[in-house]
Amino acid sequence: MLNSPLFGDRTDAGEQLAEAIKFNLTETANLSAVSTPVIVYALPRGGLPVAEPVARLLNCPLDIVVAKKIGHPKNSELAIGAVTADGNVLWDEQTPLRSQRSREGQVALTEALQKAQFQLAQLSPACPQVNPQGAIAILVDDGIATGMTMAVAAQALRAQKPAAVWLCAPLAPSPLLPWLEQWGDRLIILETPEPFFSVSRFYSQFPQVEIESALACLQRQNEWLANEN
Repeated sequence: MLNSPLFGDRTDAGEQLAEAIKFNLTETANLSAVSTPVIVYALPRGGLPVAEPVARLLNCPLDIVVAKKIGHPKNSELAIGAVTADGNVLWDEQTPLRSQRSREGQVALTEALQKAQFQLAQLSPACPQVNPQGAIAILVDDGIATGMTMAVAAQALRAQKPAAVWLCAPLAPSPLLPWLEQWGDRLIILETPEPFFSVSRFYSQFPQVEIESALACLQRQNEWLANEN
């Protein structure tokens, strides 16, 4: 039984995650004679307050990949897949093909895609003009429960030909790690508490991240970066 939360809030988790990522990047740089650019990508909205300290410590741009779970037609809280705003789709391996192609499955997919596209439209004005091709793309969320949105986001990034895709989060269920590893070139998870149940229970403060706060994270980091450089 967990006696105390692992993280104070998303910023605290982001600061701890940033140190782990920087250590791994330094290790990677020491093995290569070529300096590779780095871009941090958050899964909004909850991933942005975690990703901001990461991008700040790494002195790099902060961008987003918007991905939404595809809810089961009879239980919207149950994810049967995930989709990104640009249309990358990943179905849960346990979802039968007939369910994916059913009218209900397609309706659920369309609803998730529309949510992703709406959120991208809200946040894109604050996003930097960056291209992950040839860069190390560091994908950050505030925690991983099923891994579906993280995996489909990694799939979308991979299509843009980065040098590598790293999947990074403060916590995830231990049994999920082998499955997650197939989607990225490196997996950085700080904690794998058991029993897991939900991401929120391991934070002292875990409020919903409003769109204004999400925009502020992007604006602060990218304005700071522009002033620094």
